[in-house]
Amino acid sequence: MTPATSRTTSPAQPARGSPHSTSPKLHRYARVARAALLGLTGTVTLAGCAQPVLGDGMATIGPQPVLAAPQSTLIPTVRIAPAIGWPAGAKPQAAAGLDVQAFASGLNHPRWLTVLPNGDVLVAETNAPPRPDEGKGFKGWVMGLVMGRAGAGVPSANRITLLRDSTGSGVADIRSVFLQGLNAPFGMALVGNLLYVANTDGVLQFDYTPGALQISGPGALLAPLPAGPRNHHWTKNLIASADGNTLYATIGSNSNAAENGMTVEDGRAAIVQIDRKSGAQQPYATGLRNPNGMAWEPSTGKLWTVVNERDELGDDLVPDYLTSVTPGGFYGWPYSYYGQHVDSRVQPQQPSLVARALVPDYALGAHVAALGLAFAQGSALPAPFAAGGAFIGEHGSWNRAPRSGYKVVYLPFANGRPVGLPLDVLTGFVNAEGQAQGRPVGVAMDSRGALLVADDVGNTIWRVRAAGR
Repeated sequence: MTPATSRTTSPAQPARGSPHSTSPKLHRYARVARAALLGLTGTVTLAGCAQPVLGDGMATIGPQPVLAAPQSTLIPTVRIAPAIGWPAGAKPQAAAGLDVQAFASGLNHPRWLTVLPNGDVLVAETNAPPRPDEGKGFKGWVMGLVMGRAGAGVPSANRITLLRDSTGSGVADIRSVFLQGLNAPFGMALVGNLLYVANTDGVLQFDYTPGALQISGPGALLAPLPAGPRNHHWTKNLIASADGNTLYATIGSNSNAAENGMTVEDGRAAIVQIDRKSGAQQPYATGLRNPNGMAWEPSTGKLWTVVNERDELGDDLVPDYLTSVTPGGFYGWPYSYYGQHVDSRVQPQQPSLVARALVPDYALGAHVAALGLAFAQGSALPAPFAAGGAFIGEHGSWNRAPRSGYKVVYLPFANGRPVGLPLDVLTGFVNAEGQAQGRPVGVAMDSRGALLVADDVGNTIWRVRAAGR
């Protein structure tokens, strides 16, 4: 078996002749069930052949990652970091020159952040909505066990909470339920005195009064977004253009790699642009399996996003990535990955689409689950985190050995492009026993140049500042 291929070499096709393929279906399901249950506490891989793992995963990081040959697996590697939360007094480890403290704790699965012009911080306390079709079948049952063990099984609070630091201490002393009764809210964007919230099924518009601790008036639906009873990737992020005329929304795919057919993928795996006045929407970029964080690069004004790529091709495929977003660009999903590397599981193929699939700008490593993205504009952090680069929240892998992600990194930029390797900002989310004390999600720069990090397992918003300040 070829251990690895470069990005410019056509990858080997997945093995077809797995020993498991000749077993009776019942026997095979029994093995999968046993593996899944064991995988809740350990590492399990069932494959047609041994899976070469590229050490610490550094080969899958950078502008030209090394891509391993795809592996045929009965189920993917399952290596859960069971969610336990932070012990009293514990916190993540900050990089040299930085301090970290809890800006707010005792939240309910905080995932996304928006900082308002007056310094108030909005936090989406949210989780997956009911998805009755998503959990059907044996595989759905297995994934339910996995996600629950990883801390993703709690009911959604369906609210946005406002946090205010009125004393300048770096700790929120005022907390208010800002909006409630939402439907798995995630992204938020303020344009003038209108606040836009991306529920899982649509973008809502609310009247906003600067300094208000809550919004009591009803929201108006601006634009519906794909959801429904499957809704595999349920999070919908939101960002406004510089002139405020256009909103951009992320919509993840409704499957891993189109295993449910393309009909259920209509309007998905894309970033769409929405006219803020009429609500009319159209695709902005497509073929993005699960885009999450979005941010405008300060020096060029280009839109960038982080994307979670597909699973079940091995521990080192496919790298999640950071990329600038080309208007009208197609990024491969589901037919190919990282440019024109064909995913032969997807049939029928679309060679004409694959031929124009764009190569992402920067690989972040396989299965790191990159979610949060914020450029260091207005940063008061010391070098090398001072300005110019991007902070990325890596939620962490559930299907890789060794684990990847579970940290916040900073990627330097020069002339509007990423350079070098990511630098660790916050680590220590997984303890020595392999348990997840926290998992970072959204990141944002606060009004005083510190970095805020939403931790949905630790139920905390962390604030990272220059040491001694």
